Amino acid sequence: MARPGSGVLVSLGGGYSSQSMARVVVWEWMNEHGRWRPYSAAVCHHIENVLKGDARGTVILGQVDPQLAPYVIDLQSMHQFRQDTGTMRPVQRNFYDPSSSPGKGIVWEWENDCGSWTAYDMELCVSIQNAYEKQHPWLDLSSLGFSYLVDFDGMSQTNRQSQRKRRIRRRMDLAYPLIAGSIPKSQSWPVGTNSGTPCTCQQCMLVHSTRAASNAILALQQRRKLYGTEGGANQTAAVVRQSNTFAGTSLWSPTTTVARGHHNNIKVVGGGAGKMEMNGGNFPCAPALVTLPTNHTLTINGQNNLNRPGTQRIAVTTSRGSIPPGVPALPVKNLTGSGPVHPALAGITGILMCAAGLPVCLTRAPKPILHPPPINKSDLKPVPGINSIRRKTKKKHLRKGKNPEDVVRRYTEKVKTAPDEDCTICMERLATASGYEGVLNYKGIKPELVGKLGKCGHMYHLLCLVAMYNNGNKDGSLQCPTCKAIYGEKTGTQPPGKMEYHVIPHSLPGHSDTKTIRIVYDIPAGIQTTEHPNPGKKYSARGFPRHCYLPDNEKGRKVLKLLIMAWDRRLIFTIGTSSTTGESDTVVWNEIHHKTEFGSNLTGHGYPDPNYLDNVMRELSAQGVGEDNLKD
Repeated sequence: MARPGSGVLVSLGGGYSSQSMARVVVWEWMNEHGRWRPYSAAVCHHIENVLKGDARGTVILGQVDPQLAPYVIDLQSMHQFRQDTGTMRPVQRNFYDPSSSPGKGIVWEWENDCGSWTAYDMELCVSIQNAYEKQHPWLDLSSLGFSYLVDFDGMSQTNRQSQRKRRIRRRMDLAYPLIAGSIPKSQSWPVGTNSGTPCTCQQCMLVHSTRAASNAILALQQRRKLYGTEGGANQTAAVVRQSNTFAGTSLWSPTTTVARGHHNNIKVVGGGAGKMEMNGGNFPCAPALVTLPTNHTLTINGQNNLNRPGTQRIAVTTSRGSIPPGVPALPVKNLTGSGPVHPALAGITGILMCAAGLPVCLTRAPKPILHPPPINKSDLKPVPGINSIRRKTKKKHLRKGKNPEDVVRRYTEKVKTAPDEDCTICMERLATASGYEGVLNYKGIKPELVGKLGKCGHMYHLLCLVAMYNNGNKDGSLQCPTCKAIYGEKTGTQPPGKMEYHVIPHSLPGHSDTKTIRIVYDIPAGIQTTEHPNPGKKYSARGFPRHCYLPDNEKGRKVLKLLIMAWDRRLIFTIGTSSTTGESDTVVWNEIHHKTEFGSNLTGHGYPDPNYLDNVMRELSAQGVGEDNLKD
């Protein structure tokens, strides 16, 4: 049955007012693209229970969800740590209204290509449920940065660019924990002298700053209420909302005059002499407030914006006589990141200046240059100092696990008298039995035995080290949970594929005096094995072959050699959930940044980036692939 009413443009349904006494708690972790992903309700209840007992303790997620066995949360530094790879991610404790979807145990999910279901981000889930309860027939997610239209009648989401449809579903689950009392100060980032810091490479800084910019803009839009034309001859305000291109009706303020016709060619005229015209596209953000002083003309030309590479071109022309004395005319022109003004800062400045009635000029950002010009095969040359041009990983190369007891004994020495401190794996005192007593049973390892790792000297129950090894890749290596020191040769779970590399006769921005090393990764789809999250289930491989670039200089060749070693150890990719699309059971990058943009750096994945080679060498070293592994 069709749902009554009209569709809506989504507004943020996130955090909850701190003035209410009761609130729902949702714990979330940040992925590499700056988006907060919620833990399940069961996991959140477990975290809250641990938090009540020890606010600076450690949460072992595998105790409540077997799929999260490698993960622990350090409540003091507010970080999630993956024991088998050493990956650390920030976590936060967020709060929502008890009447919202997490308080009712309602989960909204979309169907991925493998036929399994992926939960929406919590802020999206809250917004979708709000629209559903109000019986809106559809919901536009574009103002949250997602080019999707949710259709409640058909229970589907449609990509506004590709028009591809996916099924969605609404299911009941355990409600998230409810607490009462004052909300503590946010600990979204690590605190304290011993806590870690977020990644500071240019790629991640761009991701985090862009997200902060978009959140600031959306918050500004949410705080402002739409209102009609006010004032006399000296001031005119035109209030604009994005047109509804799906329902075929206009969402413009009734106090403005709209020239009826095609939704991509709209003229809005307020009182006085202010005028605004829109040609060829929808306004990028909704709702948006634009204040137009007398004699100002605003023209917007461009394409529908949110998921397209080019931004809209906005130009404000004005008569100098209409600008009050002392107000500077500051054009914001740099949106490409090539100059001193960061794109996110330029965008915020443009919106604020426009709202204040100041003249603004935002130029169209060019499309990213992902690939070099066409190259003949005869121009492809081997990389100097590297014999081969191709590496392959086949199923026969996948290593079998080794005996856990033997691995633990190889890298530890027994401690006769245990110190009076905690084992940071099970959080029991070292002088008492391991917390895994009764869970694991090994004849040669008693629960009370304590061992010291050879290089770093950190101490743990031997049974706890065996449990940690069993939760990892079982490749014969250990990684200290405290200092991340690696013992043995660490390998990953990268599926079979091939890696090619050669020199092309073109230069990267910032490296005009050298040619370029191009790396081509190609991994096909397949079936997961016992080392993967869901053995026997299909996994997808999106975006292959993937092209990456390095400068053809001494340091670039050194990085290539380390990447080849990481490929041989199966550390470049893994199978998991895409932080970009939310798709599960797919091939994803494994915490080693690559540059996939050849001739620009609009996405943060390109050049120039003077610190990239040093940053990626540190990332490789954290995976146990360091310069000391290279043979002369």
